Amino acid sequence: MAPDASSASAGKKLGNAKHWKNIGQSPEALWGECQGSALYQVRVDSSTLALQCNCPSRKQPCKHGLGLLLLAATSPADVPESDAPEWVVSWLAKRAAASKRKETLKAEKAEGGGAPSAAQVKTAAKRMAQVTQGIEHLDLWLSDLIRNGLGSVETKPTKFWEEQAKQMVDAQAPGVASHIRRIATIPNASSNWPEKLLGQLGQLTLLSQAFHHLDQLDAPQQEDVRQMIGWALKEDEVVQRGERVSDDWLVLGQTLEDGDRTRTQRTWLFGETTKRPAQILQFALSGASFEKSYPLGIRQRADLVFWPGACSQRALIENRQSNVLPITESLPGLETIDEFFASVADAKAKQPWQERFLCILRTVLLIYTNNAWYIRDQNGHALPLARGDHWQFLAYSGGWPVDFAGQWDGEAVTPLCVLAEGTYHKL
Repeated sequence: MAPDASSASAGKKLGNAKHWKNIGQSPEALWGECQGSALYQVRVDSSTLALQCNCPSRKQPCKHGLGLLLLAATSPADVPESDAPEWVVSWLAKRAAASKRKETLKAEKAEGGGAPSAAQVKTAAKRMAQVTQGIEHLDLWLSDLIRNGLGSVETKPTKFWEEQAKQMVDAQAPGVASHIRRIATIPNASSNWPEKLLGQLGQLTLLSQAFHHLDQLDAPQQEDVRQMIGWALKEDEVVQRGERVSDDWLVLGQTLEDGDRTRTQRTWLFGETTKRPAQILQFALSGASFEKSYPLGIRQRADLVFWPGACSQRALIENRQSNVLPITESLPGLETIDEFFASVADAKAKQPWQERFLCILRTVLLIYTNNAWYIRDQNGHALPLARGDHWQFLAYSGGWPVDFAGQWDGEAVTPLCVLAEGTYHKL
């Protein structure tokens, strides 16, 4: 849960009872007072692990919160069960009241969410006209690109791609702009870059054609096209229109991508009963902490709401129960790579623009050969791992088959975790 390595290190130092007083826990909360340059009060909601500390740190969670959680996890005898003090009770009451107000607002919005106002209709029509014009310009640009031949882009400067991306931003199609910026990194980046470039241009053309025939698509497919173009949904819209799924969710791992100004964190969950993957997406400015923390290697009963779409992976957590348990049993994954590819093909048939997939495989071996790492299934088939040193993975496995979870991007798997001898290990 630590936002950075220094917070983790500082939290470990505070994970000792000598730093704490008035410490305790109940089924609803965990609390304690830490003596630093001042006396800091730390309180944790047991159901969500949401944390509040009155220290001046801008990091979430702070070192005091991490220290308290670590102490409770490693030395539970030092955190006795007792009645919560008033400063914890009042905090829990405020959280409950805020949650109730939020639910009331949702209900009122659902009841009164009739026809949009004239101003909203006018704004929507104006944007649709701008996007349509932008997509028509995109069609011409793609046609010129193919007519001139892919070899013509080999010497094109970054400006060639950026100008087209900016036109899409001006046309209020930021999703298309992001796609073009990703395409700009392909030329000359690998020996088979023309093949990759053609595939991505095909994806972009498919999106363009789907937009032109939007009224012929099913409602979930229309949602996918709009989101890929760049129509963002607010969380309250997702809660109102999305699909709710209740399950025991395994929090398997996270990936972090650094951009020029922002960072993107993906937290991967998997439903034990529904066998459904879910992706919690968070954004933060470079150097800033993410708004919410999601502890890894746990199992928790929760209600998730998925973004509208034909085969949506992105979700938000609406409600969580307090029974947070460690993952100790085998992962509910597939037995072979062929089965995994069949699941990917099924998902892409429903939503062809998906780029990342949760890959959970049972009893795989880690292989190192020809200066590259692979995971091998029971049939002897292998998948390449993303570039990097994976000696830690090998150490956890001990050279034996383990249950594995990773993120597949169509070319390689980024490891998320392994379960070896009943113990979860983050990778």
